Amino acid sequence: MHLSKKCSVFKVVLSALLIVALLQLIYLSFLSRFHGKQQRYRYSELFGGSAAKKNAHPEKNTRKERLRYSLSTGGIFDNSGQYRVYKNLIKSDFTTNQKPGSHSNSDILTLATHTTINNLHHLESLLERWQNPFSVAIFAHGEDVKFATALVYALSFFCPQIQALVDFHLVCLSGETASFPEQDREHFAGLEDCASVFSRLETHRDKYQNYAISGNISYPNNLLRNVARGGTESSYILVIDIDMMPSADLHQQFLAMILRRPPAADEVFVLPAFEIRHARKIPATKAELVQLYQVGEVRPFYEELCPRCQAPTNYSQWVNSHVRETGTLEVAYTLSWVDPWEPFYIGPRTVPLYDENFKQYGFNRISQACELHVAGYRFSVLSSAFVVHRGFKIQGEFHAKKEEENKQNRVLFRSFKEGLKTKYPSSTRRC
Repeated sequence: MHLSKKCSVFKVVLSALLIVALLQLIYLSFLSRFHGKQQRYRYSELFGGSAAKKNAHPEKNTRKERLRYSLSTGGIFDNSGQYRVYKNLIKSDFTTNQKPGSHSNSDILTLATHTTINNLHHLESLLERWQNPFSVAIFAHGEDVKFATALVYALSFFCPQIQALVDFHLVCLSGETASFPEQDREHFAGLEDCASVFSRLETHRDKYQNYAISGNISYPNNLLRNVARGGTESSYILVIDIDMMPSADLHQQFLAMILRRPPAADEVFVLPAFEIRHARKIPATKAELVQLYQVGEVRPFYEELCPRCQAPTNYSQWVNSHVRETGTLEVAYTLSWVDPWEPFYIGPRTVPLYDENFKQYGFNRISQACELHVAGYRFSVLSSAFVVHRGFKIQGEFHAKKEEENKQNRVLFRSFKEGLKTKYPSSTRRC
């Protein structure tokens, strides 16, 4: 009898375990179905479908229709006929709601930048620092055209600050076209919020080195800079690379400065450029930057690769110049351009465009700085504003064809300088 009782208890325990296991399987099956349904709803919400129509947000539908329209135009060719440009592929709420001829404080200064999908993950921290209107030109090639279209749409859909402030423009080869990404479900699996979209972008991080695009394709950096510039109606524009970071509160400080001191029409405002060790946090203020500069954790931009390219900024004068009070931005000193200076600056929207013949590595920014000089511009260095590149630029980290491209663009630069004599016949300035 004692043995019989033991068997009965064992059967009860075994039955209970089987019931628990069965319930777990049912629960997991339910979760799987629920997650699949949620993903299908997310997808239909993004790209249309019955679930979306029942619970649609009018502004989301409008965003979809604007994207469809932008893509339906087929874009426009650049002047060379080599590239197709989808200007304002996705507009921010700020741009969409802007009335022609109206100017708010937010529209005084826009940050313009360019990138491939490889570096688009930098947008998150850059926008967190900037928090004002933003224009991004993206170059994509091959399968990345589809991926870029899909992911920037997802960013504008899931990320409120991007919806509010960021305009996206897409550039691809003239023989390629972008299409509405409703059939590309593989790009959207697991996307549920803004963080998940940036996580997906992280998977494309360092897919290839800068300028080393598969298929031996040239990266049209100056075309992209012009597209990003042309995507804004702001009075002033700051053009930087997407892996650079401006000092904190620059937008507000610049606005306050030009209200106190109206700029001259021929004036651009230089932001001294630095680079920082990868492990270090990007400084927000001049005081933080100077501390890091003094212990070698921050150094002038391109110090190892081309010290002459930034030396005219006069870093020692800037580092030691007195800042009158925290939050007050002013002109510390004014410089004349000298070869081969290629400063980063805030300039009026009327400054000459970048020469789009320059692609890949070398002379793409210096050519524009040279033209500013010949056109009569002066370079006013700001007292406490700056830009910082993430990581030290060092020899050996560039793509294999860097030196070859530099030589080709040096020849092009000589021709460019000759062309400036014809373009500005009354100017006595030369590069």
